[in-house]
Amino acid sequence: MKLRKNKKQAGFSLIELLVSIGVTTVILGATLLAFKDAANTQRGVAYSSDMNDNLRAALNLIQQDLVLAGTGIPTGGIPIPNTPNSANTCNTTAPPNRPTLTGTLTFPTCNFVLPAIEPGSALGPLITAPDAVTGNPSNPNSFTDIITVLYADNALALDNDPINSTACPAGSISAAGDSVTFDATPNTCQPLGTSSANGVTLNAGDLIMFSNAKGNAIQAVTSVSGQTVKFVSGDAFNLNGRTDPQGTIKQLQNTDSSGNPNGTYPPTTATRIWMISYYLDNITDPAHVRLVRRVNFDPTPLAQLAVGETLENMQFTFNYVDGVNNPSNQIGVPTGYSENQIRSVNVFLGARSNYFDQQRQRYTRVNLQTQVSLRSMAYRNRYY
Repeated sequence: MKLRKNKKQAGFSLIELLVSIGVTTVILGATLLAFKDAANTQRGVAYSSDMNDNLRAALNLIQQDLVLAGTGIPTGGIPIPNTPNSANTCNTTAPPNRPTLTGTLTFPTCNFVLPAIEPGSALGPLITAPDAVTGNPSNPNSFTDIITVLYADNALALDNDPINSTACPAGSISAAGDSVTFDATPNTCQPLGTSSANGVTLNAGDLIMFSNAKGNAIQAVTSVSGQTVKFVSGDAFNLNGRTDPQGTIKQLQNTDSSGNPNGTYPPTTATRIWMISYYLDNITDPAHVRLVRRVNFDPTPLAQLAVGETLENMQFTFNYVDGVNNPSNQIGVPTGYSENQIRSVNVFLGARSNYFDQQRQRYTRVNLQTQVSLRSMAYRNRYY
Protein backbone atom coordinates (compact mmCIF):
# COMPACT_ATOMS: atom_id res chain seq x y z
CA MET A 1 0.00 0.00 0.00
CA LYS A 2 1.42 3.33 -1.02
CA LEU A 3 1.29 6.31 1.33
CA ARG A 4 0.15 9.56 -0.21
CA LYS A 5 2.31 12.59 0.54
CA ASN A 6 0.42 15.84 1.29
CA LYS A 7 1.23 18.63 -1.13
CA LYS A 8 2.93 21.64 0.43
CA GLN A 9 0.45 24.50 1.13
CA ALA A 10 1.22 27.69 -0.95
CA GLY A 11 1.52 31.06 0.98
CA PHE A 12 3.75 33.34 3.09
CA SER A 13 5.30 32.52 6.33
CA LEU A 14 4.81 34.81 9.32
CA ILE A 15 8.34 36.13 8.93
CA GLU A 16 7.79 36.93 5.27
CA LEU A 17 4.53 38.70 6.11
CA LEU A 18 6.21 40.84 8.77
CA VAL A 19 9.03 41.76 6.40
CA SER A 20 6.59 42.75 3.65
CA ILE A 21 4.55 44.89 6.06
CA GLY A 22 7.72 46.62 7.25
CA VAL A 23 8.86 47.35 3.69
CA THR A 24 5.41 48.65 2.75
CA THR A 25 5.33 50.87 5.83
CA VAL A 26 8.71 52.37 4.97
CA ILE A 27 7.60 53.03 1.38
CA LEU A 28 4.33 54.60 2.52
CA GLY A 29 6.13 56.74 5.08
CA ALA A 30 8.61 57.98 2.49
CA THR A 31 5.75 58.69 0.07
CA LEU A 32 3.77 60.60 2.69
CA LEU A 33 6.86 62.57 3.72
CA ALA A 34 7.56 63.45 0.10
CA PHE A 35 3.91 64.47 -0.34
CA LYS A 36 4.08 66.61 2.82
CA ASP A 37 7.27 68.29 1.58
CA ALA A 38 5.64 68.94 -1.78
CA ALA A 39 2.54 70.37 -0.06
CA ASN A 40 4.69 72.60 2.15
CA THR A 41 6.68 73.76 -0.85
CA GLN A 42 3.48 74.48 -2.76
CA ARG A 43 2.09 76.39 0.20
CA GLY A 44 5.29 78.42 0.45
CA VAL A 45 5.16 79.20 -3.27
CA ALA A 46 1.52 80.26 -2.96
CA TYR A 47 2.26 82.52 0.01
CA SER A 48 5.27 84.02 -1.77
CA SER A 49 3.16 84.66 -4.84
CA ASP A 50 0.40 86.33 -2.80
CA MET A 51 2.90 88.48 -0.93
CA ASN A 52 4.63 89.49 -4.15
CA ASP A 53 1.26 90.48 -5.62
CA ASN A 54 0.55 92.59 -2.52
CA LEU A 55 3.96 94.23 -2.65
CA ARG A 56 3.76 94.98 -6.37
CA ALA A 57 0.29 96.52 -6.03
CA ALA A 58 1.41 98.64 -3.08
CA LEU A 59 4.65 99.65 -4.76
CA ASN A 60 2.82 100.67 -7.93
CA LEU A 61 0.62 103.08 -5.97
CA ILE A 62 3.58 104.53 -4.09
CA GLN A 63 5.44 105.00 -7.37
CA GLN A 64 2.49 106.77 -8.99
CA ASP A 65 2.15 109.22 -6.11
CA LEU A 66 5.89 109.87 -5.96
CA VAL A 67 6.03 110.56 -9.70
CA LEU A 68 3.21 113.11 -9.27
CA ALA A 69 4.77 114.77 -6.19
CA GLY A 70 4.99 118.52 -6.76
CA THR A 71 2.70 118.61 -9.79
CA GLY A 72 0.68 121.81 -9.87
CA ILE A 73 2.07 123.33 -6.67
CA PRO A 74 4.51 126.26 -6.45
CA THR A 75 8.21 125.51 -6.77
CA GLY A 76 9.52 125.20 -3.25
CA GLY A 77 6.16 124.25 -1.72
CA ILE A 78 2.95 125.91 -0.54
CA PRO A 79 3.33 128.67 2.10
CA ILE A 80 1.78 127.85 5.48
CA PRO A 81 0.87 130.15 8.39
CA ASN A 82 4.06 130.94 10.26
CA THR A 83 5.69 133.38 12.64
CA PRO A 84 9.47 133.38 12.13
CA ASN A 85 11.82 133.63 15.08
CA SER A 86 14.35 136.45 15.38
CA ALA A 87 16.77 134.59 13.10
CA ASN A 88 14.01 133.92 10.53
CA THR A 89 14.98 130.26 10.53
CA CYS A 90 12.14 128.54 12.44
CA ASN A 91 8.43 128.90 13.04
CA THR A 92 7.61 129.99 16.58
CA THR A 93 3.94 128.93 16.30
CA ALA A 94 2.45 125.46 15.90
CA PRO A 95 3.15 123.90 12.51
CA PRO A 96 0.39 122.09 10.57
CA ASN A 97 -0.67 118.61 11.57
CA ARG A 98 0.29 115.61 9.49
CA PRO A 99 -1.90 112.48 9.14
CA THR A 100 -0.63 109.43 11.02
CA LEU A 101 -1.93 106.10 12.27
CA THR A 102 -2.62 107.25 15.83
CA GLY A 103 -2.75 110.68 17.36
CA THR A 104 -1.31 113.68 15.57
CA LEU A 105 2.10 114.31 14.10
CA THR A 106 3.21 117.75 12.92
CA PHE A 107 5.33 118.81 10.01
CA PRO A 108 8.83 120.03 10.96
CA THR A 109 8.73 123.17 13.10
CA CYS A 110 11.21 125.01 10.91
CA ASN A 111 9.19 124.52 7.73
CA PHE A 112 7.60 127.67 6.31
CA VAL A 113 5.98 125.71 3.48
CA LEU A 114 4.29 122.39 2.83
CA PRO A 115 6.88 120.66 0.61
CA ALA A 116 6.03 118.34 -2.26
CA ILE A 117 7.51 115.45 -0.29
CA GLU A 118 8.12 115.07 3.44
CA PRO A 119 10.27 112.21 4.84
CA GLY A 120 9.18 110.43 8.00
CA SER A 121 12.08 108.28 9.17
CA ALA A 122 11.13 105.97 12.08
CA LEU A 123 7.80 107.78 12.54
CA GLY A 124 5.77 104.67 11.76
CA PRO A 125 4.94 101.83 14.18
CA LEU A 126 7.31 99.08 15.28
CA ILE A 127 6.08 95.88 13.65
CA THR A 128 7.21 93.05 15.93
CA ALA A 129 7.12 89.69 14.15
CA PRO A 130 6.38 86.50 16.13
CA ASP A 131 9.94 85.33 15.53
CA ALA A 132 11.27 88.74 16.67
CA VAL A 133 13.50 89.47 13.71
CA THR A 134 12.31 93.04 13.15
CA GLY A 135 14.14 94.68 16.01
CA ASN A 136 13.13 96.11 19.34
CA PRO A 137 11.62 99.37 20.62
CA SER A 138 14.92 100.56 22.07
CA ASN A 139 16.39 100.80 18.58
CA PRO A 140 14.97 103.75 16.56
CA ASN A 141 16.00 102.03 13.33
CA SER A 142 13.56 99.24 14.15
CA PHE A 143 10.56 101.47 13.50
CA THR A 144 8.94 101.71 10.11
CA ASP A 145 8.83 104.92 8.07
CA ILE A 146 6.01 107.08 6.81
CA ILE A 147 6.04 109.39 3.80
CA THR A 148 3.82 112.27 2.68
CA VAL A 149 3.55 113.73 -0.82
CA LEU A 150 1.59 116.69 -2.20
CA TYR A 151 0.28 117.40 -5.67
CA ALA A 152 -2.61 119.21 -7.32
CA ASP A 153 -5.79 117.42 -8.32
CA ASN A 154 -5.66 118.06 -12.05
CA ALA A 155 -8.83 116.06 -12.63
CA LEU A 156 -10.87 119.11 -11.55
CA ALA A 157 -11.10 122.36 -13.48
CA LEU A 158 -11.59 124.33 -10.27
CA ASP A 159 -8.73 126.69 -11.10
CA ASN A 160 -9.84 127.44 -14.66
CA ASP A 161 -11.60 130.65 -13.61
CA PRO A 162 -11.01 133.04 -10.71
CA ILE A 163 -13.49 132.71 -7.88
CA ASN A 164 -14.15 136.46 -7.84
CA SER A 165 -13.68 137.50 -11.47
CA THR A 166 -15.97 139.94 -13.25
CA ALA A 167 -17.26 137.01 -15.31
CA CYS A 168 -18.39 135.31 -12.09
CA PRO A 169 -19.95 138.16 -10.05
CA ALA A 170 -21.65 135.78 -7.59
CA GLY A 171 -18.30 134.41 -6.50
CA SER A 172 -16.64 135.86 -3.41
CA ILE A 173 -14.10 135.29 -0.64
CA SER A 174 -14.94 136.56 2.85
CA ALA A 175 -12.73 139.23 4.41
CA ALA A 176 -11.76 136.79 7.16
CA GLY A 177 -11.00 134.10 4.60
CA ASP A 178 -13.22 131.62 6.42
CA SER A 179 -15.71 131.10 3.59
CA VAL A 180 -15.75 131.08 -0.20
CA THR A 181 -18.79 131.21 -2.44
CA PHE A 182 -18.50 129.92 -5.99
CA ASP A 183 -20.59 131.32 -8.82
CA ALA A 184 -23.03 128.59 -9.96
CA THR A 185 -23.06 129.67 -13.62
CA PRO A 186 -22.13 126.53 -15.60
CA ASN A 187 -19.65 126.59 -18.49
CA THR A 188 -18.53 130.08 -17.42
CA CYS A 189 -17.61 129.71 -13.77
CA GLN A 190 -16.92 126.71 -11.56
CA PRO A 191 -20.13 125.57 -9.85
CA LEU A 192 -19.95 123.04 -7.03
CA GLY A 193 -21.91 119.81 -6.95
CA THR A 194 -22.69 117.25 -9.61
CA SER A 195 -25.91 118.67 -11.01
CA SER A 196 -24.16 120.52 -13.84
CA ALA A 197 -21.96 119.15 -16.58
CA ASN A 198 -18.84 120.80 -15.19
CA GLY A 199 -19.77 120.58 -11.52
CA VAL A 200 -17.03 120.14 -8.91
CA THR A 201 -17.56 118.20 -5.69
CA LEU A 202 -15.65 119.29 -2.60
CA ASN A 203 -15.71 117.51 0.75
CA ALA A 204 -14.82 118.27 4.34
CA GLY A 205 -11.15 117.43 4.85
CA ASP A 206 -10.11 118.61 1.38
CA LEU A 207 -7.18 120.98 1.04
CA ILE A 208 -7.64 124.08 -1.13
CA MET A 209 -4.76 126.22 -2.37
CA PHE A 210 -5.62 129.84 -3.18
CA SER A 211 -3.47 131.66 -5.73
CA ASN A 212 -3.34 135.19 -7.04
CA ALA A 213 -0.79 137.87 -7.90
CA LYS A 214 0.04 138.18 -4.18
CA GLY A 215 1.13 134.56 -3.84
CA ASN A 216 -0.34 131.33 -2.51
CA ALA A 217 -2.01 130.10 0.68
CA ILE A 218 -3.66 126.85 1.73
CA GLN A 219 -6.69 126.07 3.91
CA ALA A 220 -8.73 122.99 4.87
CA VAL A 221 -12.41 122.58 3.98
CA THR A 222 -14.55 122.10 7.10
CA SER A 223 -18.00 122.01 5.46
CA VAL A 224 -19.77 122.55 2.14
CA SER A 225 -23.29 123.93 1.75
CA GLY A 226 -24.54 124.57 -1.75
CA GLN A 227 -22.03 126.89 -3.43
CA THR A 228 -20.44 128.00 -0.16
CA VAL A 229 -17.37 126.33 1.30
CA LYS A 230 -16.38 126.95 4.93
CA PHE A 231 -12.83 127.12 6.28
CA VAL A 232 -13.40 127.62 9.99
CA SER A 233 -10.65 127.43 12.57
CA GLY A 234 -10.00 124.27 14.54
CA ASP A 235 -9.56 122.13 11.43
CA ALA A 236 -7.62 118.87 11.60
CA PHE A 237 -4.63 120.39 9.77
CA ASN A 238 -4.43 123.49 12.01
CA LEU A 239 -4.31 125.72 8.93
CA ASN A 240 -7.47 127.82 9.19
CA GLY A 241 -8.10 131.00 11.16
CA ARG A 242 -4.45 131.65 11.90
CA THR A 243 -3.27 135.18 12.62
CA ASP A 244 0.39 134.61 11.75
CA PRO A 245 2.07 137.45 9.84
CA GLN A 246 3.03 135.12 6.97
CA GLY A 247 1.43 132.36 4.95
CA THR A 248 -2.26 132.96 5.74
CA ILE A 249 -4.98 133.75 3.24
CA LYS A 250 -4.99 137.36 4.48
CA GLN A 251 -1.59 137.84 2.87
CA LEU A 252 -3.37 137.36 -0.47
CA GLN A 253 -5.60 140.41 0.08
CA ASN A 254 -5.24 143.82 -1.44
CA THR A 255 -3.66 146.33 0.92
CA ASP A 256 -4.58 149.82 2.06
CA SER A 257 -2.33 152.88 1.96
CA SER A 258 -0.53 151.64 5.08
CA GLY A 259 0.18 148.24 3.54
CA ASN A 260 -2.35 146.38 5.68
CA PRO A 261 -4.80 143.81 4.21
CA ASN A 262 -8.08 145.57 3.40
CA GLY A 263 -10.39 142.52 3.19
CA THR A 264 -10.65 142.41 -0.61
CA TYR A 265 -8.89 140.07 -2.99
CA PRO A 266 -7.48 140.40 -6.49
CA PRO A 267 -8.73 137.72 -8.92
CA THR A 268 -8.03 134.48 -7.04
CA THR A 269 -8.18 130.86 -8.15
CA ALA A 270 -8.68 127.71 -6.08
CA THR A 271 -6.97 124.34 -6.55
CA ARG A 272 -7.67 121.15 -4.67
CA ILE A 273 -4.50 119.63 -3.25
CA TRP A 274 -3.97 115.96 -2.44
CA MET A 275 -1.83 115.21 0.60
CA ILE A 276 -1.09 111.49 0.38
CA SER A 277 0.42 109.70 3.38
CA TYR A 278 1.60 106.09 3.52
CA TYR A 279 2.09 104.21 6.78
CA LEU A 280 1.75 100.69 8.21
CA ASP A 281 -1.30 99.92 10.37
CA ASN A 282 -0.76 97.29 13.07
CA ILE A 283 -3.75 98.39 15.17
CA THR A 284 -6.87 97.67 13.11
CA ASP A 285 -5.92 93.98 12.94
CA PRO A 286 -2.62 93.21 14.72
CA ALA A 287 -2.44 89.77 13.11
CA HIS A 288 -2.62 91.26 9.61
CA VAL A 289 -0.49 94.39 9.25
CA ARG A 290 -1.73 96.63 6.42
CA LEU A 291 -0.20 99.36 4.32
CA VAL A 292 -2.56 102.35 4.37
CA ARG A 293 -2.79 105.12 1.79
CA ARG A 294 -4.44 108.11 3.44
CA VAL A 295 -5.74 111.15 1.55
CA ASN A 296 -5.72 114.38 3.58
CA PHE A 297 -7.73 114.22 6.82
CA ASP A 298 -10.82 113.06 4.94
CA PRO A 299 -12.70 110.83 7.45
CA THR A 300 -14.43 108.67 4.81
CA PRO A 301 -13.27 105.03 4.40
CA LEU A 302 -12.30 105.61 0.77
CA ALA A 303 -9.73 108.17 1.93
CA GLN A 304 -8.03 105.59 4.19
CA LEU A 305 -7.54 102.59 1.94
CA ALA A 306 -5.51 99.48 2.80
CA VAL A 307 -3.41 98.96 -0.32
CA GLY A 308 -1.22 96.08 0.88
CA GLU A 309 -1.34 93.30 3.45
CA THR A 310 1.08 91.09 5.45
CA LEU A 311 3.73 93.84 5.45
CA GLU A 312 6.24 94.07 8.27
CA ASN A 313 8.59 96.77 7.06
CA MET A 314 8.59 99.95 4.98
CA GLN A 315 11.68 102.12 4.66
CA PHE A 316 12.55 105.15 2.53
CA THR A 317 15.84 106.86 1.79
CA PHE A 318 16.27 110.02 -0.26
CA ASN A 319 18.72 111.26 -2.86
CA TYR A 320 19.45 115.01 -2.91
CA VAL A 321 20.95 117.26 -5.55
CA ASP A 322 22.85 120.46 -4.79
CA GLY A 323 25.26 120.39 -7.73
CA VAL A 324 28.23 119.77 -5.41
CA ASN A 325 27.89 116.95 -2.90
CA ASN A 326 24.59 115.37 -4.01
CA PRO A 327 24.11 113.27 -0.85
CA SER A 328 22.29 109.98 -1.44
CA ASN A 329 20.55 107.33 0.68
CA GLN A 330 19.65 109.86 3.38
CA ILE A 331 16.98 108.77 5.87
CA GLY A 332 15.79 112.36 6.36
CA VAL A 333 16.76 115.92 5.51
CA PRO A 334 20.51 116.51 6.07
CA THR A 335 21.62 119.71 7.77
CA GLY A 336 21.84 122.51 5.24
CA TYR A 337 19.41 120.89 2.80
CA SER A 338 15.67 121.07 2.24
CA GLU A 339 12.98 118.69 1.01
CA ASN A 340 12.89 120.65 -2.24
CA GLN A 341 16.30 119.24 -3.16
CA ILE A 342 15.08 115.63 -3.16
CA ARG A 343 15.27 114.24 -6.67
CA SER A 344 14.61 110.51 -6.15
CA VAL A 345 13.39 108.15 -3.46
CA ASN A 346 14.56 104.63 -2.62
CA VAL A 347 11.65 102.46 -1.49
CA PHE A 348 11.87 99.18 0.45
CA LEU A 349 8.85 97.03 1.31
CA GLY A 350 9.10 93.78 3.25
CA ALA A 351 6.36 91.20 3.82
CA ARG A 352 5.98 88.14 6.05
CA SER A 353 3.47 85.32 5.62
CA ASN A 354 0.98 84.55 8.37
CA TYR A 355 1.81 80.85 8.01
CA PHE A 356 4.70 79.39 10.04
CA ASP A 357 6.52 76.60 8.23
CA GLN A 358 6.91 73.92 10.91
CA GLN A 359 9.36 71.90 8.86
CA ARG A 360 11.70 74.80 8.12
CA GLN A 361 10.89 76.53 11.41
CA ARG A 362 10.51 79.92 9.81
CA TYR A 363 8.07 82.31 8.15
CA THR A 364 8.11 82.92 4.42
CA ARG A 365 9.44 86.39 3.65
CA VAL A 366 9.75 88.44 0.48
CA ASN A 367 10.71 92.04 -0.24
CA LEU A 368 10.74 94.51 -3.09
CA GLN A 369 12.79 97.65 -3.53
CA THR A 370 13.12 100.27 -6.22
CA GLN A 371 14.16 103.85 -6.87
CA VAL A 372 11.62 106.40 -8.05
CA SER A 373 12.56 109.64 -9.77
CA LEU A 374 10.41 112.62 -8.77
CA ARG A 375 9.47 113.70 -12.25
CA SER A 376 8.01 117.06 -11.24
CA MET A 377 11.03 117.90 -9.08
CA ALA A 378 13.86 116.30 -11.04
CA TYR A 379 13.98 118.70 -14.00
CA ARG A 380 17.09 120.84 -14.10
CA ASN A 381 17.94 123.33 -16.82
CA ARG A 382 21.56 122.58 -17.56
CA TYR A 383 21.83 125.69 -19.74
CA TYR A 384 20.57 128.09 -17.11
